[in-house]
Amino acid sequence: MKLKFTFLLWLVLIFSNAGFAQDLKTGEEKITGLYPGITFSRFSQLIESGTAYRFYFSQEDIKDVQVNISAKDNTLSQILSSIFEATELKFSIDDQKRVFITKQNKLNLELPTDFFTKSFSSNIQDSLQRQMDIERAYSRNKLYVIGTASNQNEAVLSGKITGLETGQPVFGAVIFERINYTRGISNEEGVYEIKLPVGRHTLFIQNLGGFVEQRQVSIQGDGILDIAIEENIISLSEVTVNSERMSNISRPEMGVQKLNMQEMKRIPAVLGEVDIIRSILTLPGVQTVGEASVGFNVRGGAADQNLILFNHSTIYNPSHLFGLFSAFNPDMVESVELYKAGIPVQYGGRLSSVLDVKAKYGDKEKIRVTGGIGLLTGRLTVEGPIGEKTSFIIGGRSTYSDWLLNLLEENTELEGSKAAFYDLNFNFSHQINDKNIIKFNSYTSKDNFQFDRDTTFRYNNLNFNLGWTHYFNEKMEGELIVGRDNYEFGIEGRDNPSNSYDFGYQIKQDFIKINFNYEFDFRHKLNFGASTIRYELRPGSIKPSGLESIVVPEEVNQEQALETAFYLGDNFDINERLSVNYGARYVLYQFLGPNTARFYREGLPVTPPNLIREESFGQGETIQTYHGPEFRLSGRYILNNVSSLKAGYNTGRQFIHLITNNAAIAPTDIWKLSDPNIRPQWGDQISLGYYRNLKVDKFEFSIEAYHRNMKNLIDFRSGATLILNNRVEQAVLRSDGKAYGAEILLRKNTGKLNGWVSYTYSRSLLRTSSEETAEKINNGDWYPNNFDQPHNVVLVGNYALSKRFSTSINANYNTGRPITYPVAKFNYGGSERVYFSDRNAYRIPDYFRIDLSVNIEGNHKVRKLAHSSWSIGVYNLLGRRNPYSVYFTPVNGILEGYQLSIFAQPIPFITYNFKI
Repeated sequence: MKLKFTFLLWLVLIFSNAGFAQDLKTGEEKITGLYPGITFSRFSQLIESGTAYRFYFSQEDIKDVQVNISAKDNTLSQILSSIFEATELKFSIDDQKRVFITKQNKLNLELPTDFFTKSFSSNIQDSLQRQMDIERAYSRNKLYVIGTASNQNEAVLSGKITGLETGQPVFGAVIFERINYTRGISNEEGVYEIKLPVGRHTLFIQNLGGFVEQRQVSIQGDGILDIAIEENIISLSEVTVNSERMSNISRPEMGVQKLNMQEMKRIPAVLGEVDIIRSILTLPGVQTVGEASVGFNVRGGAADQNLILFNHSTIYNPSHLFGLFSAFNPDMVESVELYKAGIPVQYGGRLSSVLDVKAKYGDKEKIRVTGGIGLLTGRLTVEGPIGEKTSFIIGGRSTYSDWLLNLLEENTELEGSKAAFYDLNFNFSHQINDKNIIKFNSYTSKDNFQFDRDTTFRYNNLNFNLGWTHYFNEKMEGELIVGRDNYEFGIEGRDNPSNSYDFGYQIKQDFIKINFNYEFDFRHKLNFGASTIRYELRPGSIKPSGLESIVVPEEVNQEQALETAFYLGDNFDINERLSVNYGARYVLYQFLGPNTARFYREGLPVTPPNLIREESFGQGETIQTYHGPEFRLSGRYILNNVSSLKAGYNTGRQFIHLITNNAAIAPTDIWKLSDPNIRPQWGDQISLGYYRNLKVDKFEFSIEAYHRNMKNLIDFRSGATLILNNRVEQAVLRSDGKAYGAEILLRKNTGKLNGWVSYTYSRSLLRTSSEETAEKINNGDWYPNNFDQPHNVVLVGNYALSKRFSTSINANYNTGRPITYPVAKFNYGGSERVYFSDRNAYRIPDYFRIDLSVNIEGNHKVRKLAHSSWSIGVYNLLGRRNPYSVYFTPVNGILEGYQLSIFAQPIPFITYNFKI
């Protein structure tokens, strides 16, 4: 008993005999006490209870620090120096007795020695910078008490994440707590929600811009915490590359990739222009048939099987300057999300992927001007507030490339060539009240180019939509979007007056979308809605140009159709480890008049001899109806704090087809609607993935495997005529497709050296359908698709030489795409003929390219007229003559082979960017 009494008395003396005094001369508080083997968190509480000092630190930083010290009239600085002597921790104490504890680098709270010798403006800038650093450290380490005390074990923390400078919602930010492995993601309005055990936590917020923030919270009950985080310019944390950090494990969807502008700006691009399409080509599972190609192929799918959305609008041709630039102005883009599998239930109409490009709506705080000047393009964007509730953004981009083409020597094939484009964006957002927001989006572009003096090509996009968001209550919100998308191209032939012609094509669609989100509780979220698209196609027309032209006017019948879909989806967190996302769409498609439909004998080839009848239908009459369900299912199981397994299955239908026999999309390709003879494409995909974070989230590793089946794909008979063909069904063959492969990604998120390396194994095969009674390609056996490229390796690396200087490298290797070669010649009917191999039996040479760039940032002072940066680099550093295609031409009676290379030499670039 005596021993126990002595021990208890000793404990009381330890925690109650701490003394605190104040030096009358210096005013500095002195501390006396014995602190044996207690946590630093407990030590800070004891000091705060008896002094005016207040501590600000990260629980993660001090979790391993044990305090074992005896103090007698010591200052806090002396005590902390002793505690942190063998650690990486540093401390700073300001005049208000706030104690900031940081790792590795001490927070500078002192004025520089030459502060009063500098210019006044420089002093103000440094003072503001210092104040912002202190306030940011204060926000990071201040303890926020949330809710009121209750008997509940868990509580829901919600709020809104906004940009510190812009005041705009931050979409896709990840907020997470590492100890209990709990996290949430902010939606388009910046709203997040996370369920936490009652008690104290350190929350980390991963911004789309790559900066990590933190907040200290004490959860007592349900409550709200709004968070303003910095998006760029200033960072006390190291800059990361990955906006998906931590969410790659927790989100139930798989096959989802995100890129933000910070990442895309680091990837070297042709002629220094930030390019969204080329940026997503660095992701696993995404390939292209060659340079200067508009389209991209996802998991063995054709280029027309990708749905490209720009703030709800469908972009049919996402390119400028025959594929050298993408259609998206980088200053207008907020983020990019690519769905390769687990496509959300609200999206439909394509089999392979959805590329969802989110545009900005303008700064809500002040007027900002951004822009850039490169070798071939210039751009300018202005954004800002109109009053307190409205913001706008307007951006334009154009080219001045003719100077480059004019440098070509005379008498070359490209003499007199011209190329030009422009695009314009205008968006605005207006908050009517707390429950209603309207948003307007618009985009227009135009391209003109000619490779000789006689033929001019042109194409343009025009897209606009109006959206209304209504918040019914805390659990439910709805969105209504109405808009129009228009794409058209034309060709003007002026070879000679008698053959002069104008050719035109147009596709127009009007759409209505209505989406609802309802949150039952923290773990159960429902989304449902409907959409309708009305298509109007003018598949092609030609008419004479000029009085001397003898060209016969011709026009392919116009096409109209209505595609209506209803969907219902559910995101359900069954428990902390298992989460599922499931849903279904039901699609109704109607091919409408006025038009003339052709009906052929069933079971026989679709050829003129088998035509039974032609029937005319009036305006709005239904000619053919297709309908059916589409299913979405994906799930995630968390194995532990750093890894998870995911699986997914989805089906889809596609009612619009790209009619082309090229491997890549060309500006002159036409689209065709499903009709009685061309059935909708159908496909399904099953996928499985393993995800793991390594070295405290410094690295991400993932491997995904997939298998796809496709039916009713379109292939073409040998020698098929596709342009101005009013009976195109006679030129096509119905085919089946299959694709399978695996994607491996290793990504480094932090440190001066960051980036990712990916390897993709992908096969895409076709076979003439067994139901097709006409000719069989390759005797009905499986053969490689035009874009089948089994092996693809991509390396993207960024190295920060300093805060202002960084260098980036992009290396890409892939297998050459398939091609059909002439393999023999023979005499037939008195003339020499060429015998070709089976379709796509050979391949062009493999592709390999390295790009290098150096990025130079202006100084990071906040108060300055303009923030500027330079991007200098070389595209195709090794000057490799990568083949785009191989073709054969008879020369003096001998068939000669030629290789076409788009960029056959190193291309230097320099771009100046600024932001006011």
